[in-house]
Amino acid sequence: MEAIEHLATESRDKETQYIDRLPTEEILSSINKHDETVASKVKEEIPSITLAVDAIVESFRRGGRLFYVGAGTSGRLGILDAAECPPTYGTEDEMIQGLIAGGYTAILHAVEGAEDDENLGRADLKAKGIGSDDIVVGIAASGRTPYVIGALKEARECGARTVSLTCNKMSLMNKFTEIHINVEVGPEVIMGSTRMKAGTAQKLVLNMLTTASMIKMGKVYENLMVDVQPTNLKLIDRAKRIIAMATDCTREEAEALFEQSGGSLKAAIIMHKCSCSKEAAEQKLAAAKGFVYEALRDRGTGSSSHIR
Repeated sequence: MEAIEHLATESRDKETQYIDRLPTEEILSSINKHDETVASKVKEEIPSITLAVDAIVESFRRGGRLFYVGAGTSGRLGILDAAECPPTYGTEDEMIQGLIAGGYTAILHAVEGAEDDENLGRADLKAKGIGSDDIVVGIAASGRTPYVIGALKEARECGARTVSLTCNKMSLMNKFTEIHINVEVGPEVIMGSTRMKAGTAQKLVLNMLTTASMIKMGKVYENLMVDVQPTNLKLIDRAKRIIAMATDCTREEAEALFEQSGGSLKAAIIMHKCSCSKEAAEQKLAAAKGFVYEALRDRGTGSSSHIR
């Protein structure tokens, strides 16, 4: 088996060598001190994250899908990010998907040996009908997980775009991807416990990948999630507040617009700002390819200076 001592994620942190002898507050302070370094390391990778976002958006515009592939903590983080997109941004379930070594059983329970099976990674991705319009983000703290590498090889052979998200600069996965995001956060407080800083770094990057992509796909107006799916009382209330904030209308007006638009926040905002019907709002939105600010450019004045 390949030696892992050289990996930053597997090295030992000298500062916390005697953490087992510290009082509780000092243990927590030590963890917090290490966590504070993560965001700056992510910042260093923004140029690579930018390339990944642009590639994801390009894929989406062609009707392609985004796949996250990982094992253990990395796989669970990918599934979490994918699962949160439909209610937040109104995406179809198939648009962003997470695959984890060992299948959905592995979300709650470790499936021993699954992450070591390169062929399993290939098979799981192949079962999704991967194609040239799709993009695959392989996630692994070490950057050497066979399951993920197998999936990335399958993706490349099928013409899909590929991205590696790891916490080691010398990641093996870089050899199988065109875009490399390597957030090297250094040794963990507890050696090898990559659910800590490495997991935090991965979560931050995944937040950036989907949030920026959704903005670029017109799922956000100003900084409001205007494609939120109002499927429960909390989200219905949020939807009405978003309408009110986007239009400066009263709560009562927002509630009426919510009902008249059939729960479509985008249509409701355009209806109010353009003083038009739901049908006219939908036509404007379609012409603007789903971007609210573009749909509002022509509101009878011929000027975009009134856009909020």
